[in-house]
Amino acid sequence: MINLGIIGTNWISGQFVEAALSTGEYELTAVYSRKLATAQAFGEPFGEVEYATDLHTFFGIQHMDTVYIASPNSLHFGHAKEAILAGKNVIVEKPAFSTPEEMDEIISLANEQHVFFFEAARNFHEKGFQKVRDLLPLKNEILGASFTYMKYSSRYDQVLDGGEPNIFSPHFSGGALMDLGVYLVYTAVAWFGMPNEVHYFARKVSTGVDGLGWGILRYDLFDVTIQPGKIGDSYATSEVYFDKGTLVLNGVNAIEDVVYHDRNLKQREKIEIHPAENPMAEEALNFAKVISHPTDSKYGILYEEWVELARNVNQVIYDLRKSAGIIFDADSK
Repeated sequence: MINLGIIGTNWISGQFVEAALSTGEYELTAVYSRKLATAQAFGEPFGEVEYATDLHTFFGIQHMDTVYIASPNSLHFGHAKEAILAGKNVIVEKPAFSTPEEMDEIISLANEQHVFFFEAARNFHEKGFQKVRDLLPLKNEILGASFTYMKYSSRYDQVLDGGEPNIFSPHFSGGALMDLGVYLVYTAVAWFGMPNEVHYFARKVSTGVDGLGWGILRYDLFDVTIQPGKIGDSYATSEVYFDKGTLVLNGVNAIEDVVYHDRNLKQREKIEIHPAENPMAEEALNFAKVISHPTDSKYGILYEEWVELARNVNQVIYDLRKSAGIIFDADSK
């Protein structure tokens, strides 16, 4: 059984705990928050849990072996580093880290300490995501792709009122690309590999980060366009274009509906997708398989693939951000 600790008491942490417990592989062991009442309010629905209001005490809980980190983006690196040095596996909510330097240091440190680092990019671990990837033709038969995930954030209202909530703050590594854009970049890199070059054209908000943007990922034979956004809504589908047809998806952040339009046969083929009830259950189960079988070469190979993908996605997002002149506090560390 994996003894799980939690940093970050927002809704996504609650959803991950529910997903993890549903697999039968985890127990919630500890919750950290700067305020005891906040930690207790989060943990009490899950039974008997230890609470900590300082990180030294939290990481000192011996029987806690794995920490899920869902603090603000810019804090992920420090929290992950301290957890690894305490001998804990870390599951870091996407985007795991702000820069390639942070990513490289955590990967190296996890290897040195013989623990696991996972980026919680849930869409990549969904069976529907893998099913679509298996359906894709050879790259020389792909004409391009377009991925969109644009959803208005109520916290943008605070920006309009002169505020700077974490998700829109350069101090906390915020913005549309770092939030919703992660799903789009994960899809492109997982399905097509590393692009040759990238460009990002951002509409910045008053805080200096991107409220929405348009990205181009250039490959040898085709381009992939991405459109993340948090200051407006998009109802567009995501699409992959082939020589002989088009694959239309409801989205790539959570694939629920897929249709292939065959140009030659002039017909539509619906691809059956069966998403999990909790969208984080599949990633939680995958992480548990690796943690519970540390010497199994099959899971070891999978783990190395996930780590390399996380590294590559981090690099692409960093390059996109830099091309748009979006600067974070983390860049100067």
